[in-house]
Amino acid sequence: MNDPRAHRPTRVEIDLEALKHNFYQAQRLAGPGQGVLAVVKADAYGHGAAHVAMALQGVGVEMFGVAIVEEGVALREAGVVCPILVLGGLYPGQEENLLRYGLVPTLFDMDVARRLDSCARAAGVVLPYHMKVDTGMSRVGFRPDDLPRVLEELGALSGLRMDGLFSHLAMADEPENTVNQKQLEIFRGCLDRVRQAGFAPRYVHLSNSAALLTREVPECNLSRPGILLYGALPSPAFAGRFDLKPVMSFRTRIAQIRKVPEGTGVSYGHRFVAERPTVLAVIPVGYADGYSRQLSNVGEMLVRGQRARVAGTVCMDWTMIDVTDIPDVAVGDEVTLLGCDNGQCITADEWAERIGTISYEVFCQFSKRVPRLTNDRR
Repeated sequence: MNDPRAHRPTRVEIDLEALKHNFYQAQRLAGPGQGVLAVVKADAYGHGAAHVAMALQGVGVEMFGVAIVEEGVALREAGVVCPILVLGGLYPGQEENLLRYGLVPTLFDMDVARRLDSCARAAGVVLPYHMKVDTGMSRVGFRPDDLPRVLEELGALSGLRMDGLFSHLAMADEPENTVNQKQLEIFRGCLDRVRQAGFAPRYVHLSNSAALLTREVPECNLSRPGILLYGALPSPAFAGRFDLKPVMSFRTRIAQIRKVPEGTGVSYGHRFVAERPTVLAVIPVGYADGYSRQLSNVGEMLVRGQRARVAGTVCMDWTMIDVTDIPDVAVGDEVTLLGCDNGQCITADEWAERIGTISYEVFCQFSKRVPRLTNDRR
């Protein structure tokens, strides 16, 4: 079963050297005295969190950020020893695993804080946490107006210790939007209140990828890049301004060549009808793998360094492409759905634009049945 020829040729390839390059770019942008929290939630945006974290923990990462406890546990079981911050919620019954695996919770709810305090005191430990404040995202976080009451109660919970304070920018991918400055000012006020109440958070952080690319926040000593690490930009506004390398490629091989006459309908609903004698390549990739049905008749793939348009509806397990104008195409030829081939590239941003979404979703949509293969040189 270890013979790669025994497996379907469809795979996602992860370039860990490109990942490290992007991490070093994030360090450079953060500047001296700034740590980097690498966001690896959602399986490292579909790139494979264990591989990504193991590659980064040896090159200077301060900590990792995950969304849920289960993601943190998986990293620990994979051998990750760096601090892991759970950015999302903590749900009843998860306290034991949080403590057992040495995960750092985010607090934005006093019921959760009381529950954690009780568990920590019962275990005879003082649990570090990061406090999240809502400065304008209107998602999760303590409201600034509630801080006096919240801080007073947190100060009385002897099983907890504030180790960090953070918030999240709602408009960071629009650098000139005045909401960013307003949120920054609110955050500064929250930081002042926290310190005046006697807390001394070791980490203060606000900048995600977009803010890291455009904004200096001297009060902070930690940044939280996510999409930047994977070689994509938060929005087209940043195009061409930064030296990033794509980390993910999505490839397969042609399973069959079919020659059909003019007028032949292709795939479900015959949404593609051949307007000339046409050569079709049948590709073992479908929407069950994460290749969106919205790419039907509009998506493109690379074969022999040339673009081939999707012909007809994307099926669950198969997709057809029109290779009529590409000479000598054969069964077994490599097909690139995301990535580069002989100087031609299909990017996550291009893919996202075709289906009306963002690169984040493109990366996250590849299913578990598509293996992630790395070029790990450790």
